[in-house]
Amino acid sequence: MSAPARTPSGFADSDLAALFAALEHCVLVHDARTKDILWANPAACAALGFTLEELRPLKAPHMSSPARPYARARGLAWLQRAVDEGSSTIEWCYRAKDGTDILSEARAVHVDLARGPVVMVQFRDIAEEKATRRDLFRTEGRLQAFLRSLDAGIVVLDGDGRVLFAGAAAGTLLGRGPDTLVGTDFTDFLAPDSARLLRVALTSAARGGRVTDTRYRLAVPDGGGGPDRWFAARCQYIHVENDLCGTLLLFHDITALVRTEEEHRRDVQYLNHLARYNAMGDMAMAIAHEVSQPISAAHNFVAGVGGRLADDPDPEHLRWGLENATRQLDRAALILRSLREYVVRLEESKQWADLDDIVTDCAYFVDVRARQQSVTVRWEHAAEELPVRCEKVLIGQVVMNLAFNAIEEMTRSPEGQRTVVVATRRRGDHAEVEVRDTGRGLPAQRAGRIFDGAFSSKGDGHGIGLALSHRIITRHGGEIEAGANEPRGTVFRFRLPLRRKGKPLHVPSDPQLPVSSAPE
Repeated sequence: MSAPARTPSGFADSDLAALFAALEHCVLVHDARTKDILWANPAACAALGFTLEELRPLKAPHMSSPARPYARARGLAWLQRAVDEGSSTIEWCYRAKDGTDILSEARAVHVDLARGPVVMVQFRDIAEEKATRRDLFRTEGRLQAFLRSLDAGIVVLDGDGRVLFAGAAAGTLLGRGPDTLVGTDFTDFLAPDSARLLRVALTSAARGGRVTDTRYRLAVPDGGGGPDRWFAARCQYIHVENDLCGTLLLFHDITALVRTEEEHRRDVQYLNHLARYNAMGDMAMAIAHEVSQPISAAHNFVAGVGGRLADDPDPEHLRWGLENATRQLDRAALILRSLREYVVRLEESKQWADLDDIVTDCAYFVDVRARQQSVTVRWEHAAEELPVRCEKVLIGQVVMNLAFNAIEEMTRSPEGQRTVVVATRRRGDHAEVEVRDTGRGLPAQRAGRIFDGAFSSKGDGHGIGLALSHRIITRHGGEIEAGANEPRGTVFRFRLPLRRKGKPLHVPSDPQLPVSSAPE
């Protein structure tokens, strides 16, 4: 028995046939001249649903989509091109026996066999691949459209701050073409203080730090030394496999916002100025009558002593008059010293303080005003410490403003029924001050405008006190409200965030009061 024929590679013909039949790619073999099907591997038969015997007599229309791009003439031209040029590739839609279309990438190769030349066609189903590609193109198109419509700039920076990628909007914001940004040091666009912040953010991002939001100051890129521009930016580390790896910086221009904040800061400083000097005026009005009484009494005692010098030179009688005059002057000095100590604190900045202590500091001045109006003030102090971070004088001004308003309201009530209650308490994670009276209450139609500066219950007054109080409390991260005091009257309350556990109550005060700050 003769041995099986072997190829130069050492494989038997049957081995090659077995390998060829095991291919998962579909293979069809056509006659190079007639283009008839001579053979198909099992994978092609399975995909098309025909047996080899069924495939051999079929022509292109029998096993291709009827769509125009897959006409028989085009298929024959493709096969002939492979015969003439050695190979040819086409996108072809085969049709299986059950009518299923199989969108394929087909490659035809001219092969010379012992029996004569053939065209071997290898094809694979690319329907899913095409669908995926379409989805990618659609997604990319959407992203490009979104990026073009964004006002925010996008750059990707390496660890040294050099630009690896820049979007079109980034170039517009920086006054450079996106292509010219690539390779530049992004920190060169920043002011020195902002450049340092960015380097810290890059280091943190490279170590897997959290996403950071920061403001950066840039110079106008016109070379003329114009006004600074500000950008808000978000830094996040990204790693796209086989592509970009670095810190993504998404930034947008906030110059107008910064300028608005600066204008707001000036407005707030002016309002603080008004609040402080309102406090001084309120104090002066409150003590004017109180100081005049001991001074008048001292004057009378001294005058009496002077009158007795000629008629009754008894030293004991003279000493009694002088001692009483001294006590009255000491009382006046105490009142003035209280005012001076209050005014000295007018320029204090934010610091930790007990809200109940602030209310206690205001009690003297409130009681003075109340006595002048025959009003009784009842003080209800919290049993525990109420540590808040605030400007003590401004918060004291709010307390006195609310108390003075309540006292004035109670002057309309009969004597003996004039009572105002000032209370402090803890409410959840806030410290609360409450001022209650039993007067007429708030007009229902004006209750919603109580803090807008237009409301006043006084015939010759204005609402600037309540408007300032609202501004002061909200700037301290708190809230203020007004409502009905059942069964009658009005209640005002304001709340400030309490110090979190572990923070010391007494810390050095800030060098300046910021425009706004989050509650500590």
